[in-house]
Amino acid sequence: MGEANTILELSHVSKTFGSTKALSDVSLAVRSGEILCLLGDNGAGKSTLIKILSGYHTPSAGRMFFEGRETRFSGPRSARLQGIATVHQDVGSIPFMSIGRNFFLGAELTRGIGPLRWIDTRASNAKALEQIRRFGITRINDGNQLVGTMSGGERQVLAIGRAMYFGAKVLILDEPTSALGVKEAAIVLKLMKQARSEGVAIVFITHNARHAMAVGDRFTVLIHGQVAAAFKRGEKSREEVLNLMAGGEQMSELEADLENID
Repeated sequence: MGEANTILELSHVSKTFGSTKALSDVSLAVRSGEILCLLGDNGAGKSTLIKILSGYHTPSAGRMFFEGRETRFSGPRSARLQGIATVHQDVGSIPFMSIGRNFFLGAELTRGIGPLRWIDTRASNAKALEQIRRFGITRINDGNQLVGTMSGGERQVLAIGRAMYFGAKVLILDEPTSALGVKEAAIVLKLMKQARSEGVAIVFITHNARHAMAVGDRFTVLIHGQVAAAFKRGEKSREEVLNLMAGGEQMSELEADLENID
């Protein structure tokens, strides 16, 4: 078992689909108040690992621990009930539904009693606006605004803010900055730092090394379903990280991606 603040841990986990081995002997620890960056190119095994952490898949071999106890999630709902929230790249919000309704979807604020209960739209809108403003989104002032009119970064903030509001202990963020411009990506990275400061454990899945190194505390590099390296912030230079991710190839592209890191 890991350190005292370890909330979610995989120990020698493998996952096979028929004759295909997607993950092989993967061990990692997710700690409260830290950002673990999971780095790797397409096909590295990141998606399979996300699905194991969030309850979609069970390991073929190895052990999983949550809050110090060995566990196997029966499905995504089981993981969510334990406080593990996954925000996917496409966010999963409903574009033609309001911000307030999206924020409380499935857990609506209501008024009244019994069969006379109804959704409290005003309270839902106010609470949703309060949460996204808390995380730096200030241009939106109407909770009835359709989510489809929000930018990609604003939708990410809405989804992450929602997860935190409902008590997420672990945030699994699947490529949250991949389709965003520089300013919007900065907003999401700032929100991740704030969530970390509030004690949330974050798994940041990305192939953007610059974004990872801007916020990460610990790093795990996956190559062909195996852990190629695991290290803390400051233990490797950016050149070493580049070499790990690129496997010694495509260096010029990755160096350009990191040119603003000091």
